[in-house]
Order: sequence, then structure tokens, then C-alpha cells
Amino acid sequence: MINQVNRTTFFRLSLTVIFFVSCLWVNAQEVPLFVGTYTGTGSKGIYTYMFNTRTGKARLVSHTDSGSVENPSFLALAPDKQHLYAVTETGGRTQGAVSAFSVDPDGTLLFLDKVGSGGDHPCHVSVSKDGKWVMAGNYSGGSFGVFPVKGDGTLEPARQVIQHEGKGPNTARQEKAHVHATILDPANRFVFVPDLGTDKVYIYRFDGQAIEPLKEAAQPFVASAPGSGPRHFTFHPNGRFAYLMEELGGTVNVYRYQDGKLTPIQNISAHKENFTGTRGSADIHLSADGKFLYASNRGDANTIAIFSVAADGKLKWVGDQSSGGKAPRNFTLAPGGRFLLVANQDTDNVVVMKRDAVSGKLTPTGEELAVPRPVCLLFR
Repeated sequence: MINQVNRTTFFRLSLTVIFFVSCLWVNAQEVPLFVGTYTGTGSKGIYTYMFNTRTGKARLVSHTDSGSVENPSFLALAPDKQHLYAVTETGGRTQGAVSAFSVDPDGTLLFLDKVGSGGDHPCHVSVSKDGKWVMAGNYSGGSFGVFPVKGDGTLEPARQVIQHEGKGPNTARQEKAHVHATILDPANRFVFVPDLGTDKVYIYRFDGQAIEPLKEAAQPFVASAPGSGPRHFTFHPNGRFAYLMEELGGTVNVYRYQDGKLTPIQNISAHKENFTGTRGSADIHLSADGKFLYASNRGDANTIAIFSVAADGKLKWVGDQSSGGKAPRNFTLAPGGRFLLVANQDTDNVVVMKRDAVSGKLTPTGEELAVPRPVCLLFR
């Protein structure tokens, strides 16, 4: 009888341990996912989900108060992941701004303060590798601001506002400068600023110890084809190559990179051969192993283009996958690389796709998040 009781107790204890370990395993796979949106259409601002990197499922945790930040269309995390920065994409009488939030362990955001972005309609924000500087690109303003970060994560007013001048041949979209991103290189020594209006990627030397940290680099810019519209920019994990998404041309420029200098080595379409529809490419990212590059296409395509990456950095077309909605403004790869998530701005949905690490190809999982006007996706 005693042995039977002991065996029963042991069995129940074992089940309890298994259940506890299983819960820990599931929770260990969950990471916060932040979704930036355009407000004014039912959106509350920034949404926080817990995303399971093993199953591809997500659950809503919280959202900001719609009154705390307007049009938080792009987000960036500090290196310590304790603070998040969001643009306020407004202009005219209400100039753009950059807001600072503290981040709770579950990803819940607490608004701290905001400062003016130095121009109209900021559409991109980034943080230096040491967390001491924030930069925001003002699309309509054709400028970008550089902000010191205080010890508590809040921002000082802009230390520098750098204004671009010029225009391109597309009179509807390139009537003046339109800064679209501010990207630091892996070494934290140079900043690259794609300008859709002037068909250039501007290059600045970065010194985080200086009062004004940015100066024009020895190579002040690299030009794109007239009318191509530079938009987003990223580096290969090995730091030897860089990739530019050209919005108006629907193309990707590939560069060899060394010490602040870009050398063009390839230009390739992000659309299928003989595509004749309207082009409006947007975002660009590489897999963590550097073997595949992905690019989003809006316009009439609404796809994610897939490329393999050769040892010399050049791209080869693999295929594309429907974004599962309209206007895939932004996308991101989940930690671990098993899933790719796409924010479809015009259909109010975030689509979860499974990624094959060997072929690079994408497959819809059937999982979607219903979010009003999603624009930016960011994992903690």
C-alpha cells in the first residue's frame, strides 16, 4: 500500500514537473513584438504582443494611449532594450517629434517625453550602438536631427539638424529632398542617409564624443540612378557589403563596403521579370546568417522578394511571396529566423510566414494579427 502511494505521488509529481518545464519552455520562446501604426483610424498607437518564436502565434499584451503619441510610424530600441523611441510622423503646424518610452519586462511601454524632430513628417529613427545618440529622418523636411540621450533614456533637443537640398526627375515624388532613413554602420563610425528626393545616399562620419557628432565623410555620397528613389538601407552581417532599397525603381543596389566608402557592384530588380505594374518598394532585411535577403514591394505587386546572397555579396533571384495584404510597408524576421512577419498597412493586418532556412522561401502560416494601419514591426 505504501509503495502504491509512493508510486502515485511520484507520478503526480512527475506530471507537475513536466507541466512546469513545458510552461517554462513555452515562455522562454516568447519575445515582445512592437507594432508601430498610423493613428486617427482606430489605432491606439504602439501595440505590444508576445510572439512565440517556436509556434508563430502571438498574444496582445498592451497598447499605448492614443493621446501619448501620434502616428508612431517607425520605432527603434536602445541597445539595453530598456527604452524605445518612436517618431511622431506629423508636419505643418504640428511639426514632427521623437518620443521616448521605458520598456517593462513584458514589453509594456511607459511614455516619458518627446522632443521636436527638427522637421516635418519624420519617418525613421535609429539609435547609436552605445545608446548615447538618437537620429531621426524627416521625410517632408528633407532633413534629419541628432539627439543626445540622457541617463534616464529621455532625449535632449537636437544637437544637429542637417538639411539636404536638391531634387530628382520624378516631379511628383522628387520635388525636393526627402530623407528616408538614418543607418549607422556596424562599427558605429559612419551614418548613411538615403534620400528619396535627391537619388543619393549621403555619408557622414560619426564621433559620439563630439558636441556635434556628424561631419561629412571623405566620400560624401553615392548616387543612385536618376528617379530610383533611395529608401531603406542595411548591412550584411559580415560588414563587408551594404544593400539599398530603391522605392521608385523597385530595385536593390548592392555595394562593397569599407571604412565609410561604398562601391556599387550590382543593381537588381525586386520584381519578377517582365513586371509592368506600379512599383513602390519599401523595406529590406537580411537573414542573420547572411545567406538570404528579403525586400518588400508595395504598388501593384504586394510581395516579399527573396534573394540568395553569394560570397561576393551579389544577389540571385529566388522568388517572391504574396504579402497577404496590401502595402507591405515594413517587415521583420523573428529571433531565430524561423518566421518572417509582414505589416500590410492598407489591409490592417500583420501576416506571419514560416521561413525555410535552407531555401530561403516563405510559406504563410495562417496566423495574422489584426492591427489598424500597421507600419513598423520591431522585436525586443
